[in-house]
Amino acid sequence: MSRTNFETLLEAGCHFGHLKRKWNPAMAPYIFMERNGIHIIDLHKTVAKIDEAAEALKAIAKGGRLILFVATKKQAKEIVADKASSVNMPYVTERWPGGMLTNFQTIRKAVKKMANIDKLTADGTFANLSKREILQISRQRAKLEKNLGSIADLKRLPAALFVVDVCKEHIAVKEAHRLGIPVFGIVDTNADPNCCDFAIPANDDATKSIEVILDALCGAVAEGIEERKLEKANDEAQAQGEKQPRRNQRTRVEKSEEAAAEETAE
Repeated sequence: MSRTNFETLLEAGCHFGHLKRKWNPAMAPYIFMERNGIHIIDLHKTVAKIDEAAEALKAIAKGGRLILFVATKKQAKEIVADKASSVNMPYVTERWPGGMLTNFQTIRKAVKKMANIDKLTADGTFANLSKREILQISRQRAKLEKNLGSIADLKRLPAALFVVDVCKEHIAVKEAHRLGIPVFGIVDTNADPNCCDFAIPANDDATKSIEVILDALCGAVAEGIEERKLEKANDEAQAQGEKQPRRNQRTRVEKSEEAAAEETAE
């Protein structure tokens, strides 16, 4: 069953590409036609690519691994933050911190600094500092929260990267490539689809277009997480079921030993 359909994508304006003069020739297989100097994307191929990406993301989520969502463009920030949060996945919607992936340990140190400030506040140490020091630390904490708050739970490198607009997020894409992390991305007619392992040809500027695609993909991620929970619950139930007969067997042995002891005593 398809994750999304042609009509939904059409209504969301996913088919509108960029001006013909701005196109990337590598996008030729995904372009249906040109109208009034604007390229129109073939939505039948978009549907197929969404389904392909959704299945891959579902498998990653089912394996208990994390997907990092990236969108720093204005019209995508809120949607990505909302959708990624709904499936408990990390996201970056402010400036991409250079070395976020390739220099991951340094980023983790910055996140730990944020946690240490919170600890100072909790244990009362913060109250003993001067007003100036409190102000400086508070500003530092606010800056860290803005840039890194959404990745505070990212303890290890993500298993995949999802980007809205591969041209704008080219630094993130390059870092992922260097580390062999698969890249999923919405690719417009001005971009190179070959920079993504899973390229979704669609309008990456319209809010509605981004929302429809993320709905389908995050829905797949949610399914993967749910299936993982069910499998875990079944495994635990099975393990519990295996322990029970052993206990019963032990009880029967103990009872037979007690009966034998009583007979001997008589």
